[in-house]
Amino acid sequence: MGRTRCYISGLVLLVMAALASPAGAQTVAAGPYYATPSWDQTLACTTLANCPRFIVLSNMNSDAVLDRETGLVWEKSPTSPPANWNVTETFCNQKSVGNRKGWRVPTLQELVSLVDATPANTSSPRLPLGHPFSSVQGAPYWSATGRLFQHPESAWYVDFSNGGAFATERNNIFYVWCVRGGQGVELQ
Repeated sequence: MGRTRCYISGLVLLVMAALASPAGAQTVAAGPYYATPSWDQTLACTTLANCPRFIVLSNMNSDAVLDRETGLVWEKSPTSPPANWNVTETFCNQKSVGNRKGWRVPTLQELVSLVDATPANTSSPRLPLGHPFSSVQGAPYWSATGRLFQHPESAWYVDFSNGGAFATERNNIFYVWCVRGGQGVELQ
């Protein structure tokens, strides 16, 4: 009986050690990789250097950026040609960034989470201080959020020139900024 107990204890320790081994994910910043994402949080940082909101993901060829505040992964350099709303879903679904598939059009709430709404910020595009993004236009970007009940021919977009969110007809021509993670939207 004592030998069986010792054998089981050793087996349990072996399994626990195997489960505790590091996963090998790469980051370009020291410290915790993920903050527990929550839509009601802001990262409590005294400086951008000691607590960056955005981390460029080296394991995705540095082509994608993790937003530690929301847990979403964004294209570092959105490259979509301007298009109507109906084309955006196909564009993101077929996209490969950092040798990864699984991209989608962000919801209105996800896209507007990138806007720096500080009244003193008059930059264009209206992105947070210290962001690592490039090629972002101070222009409208489509969201996946449609106005299904009130106006089925309309969808929401974010204008990064002023940080506003607006709805317009889906046949307008805007950019799209693809994202990974999160929950997505009801119908894309």
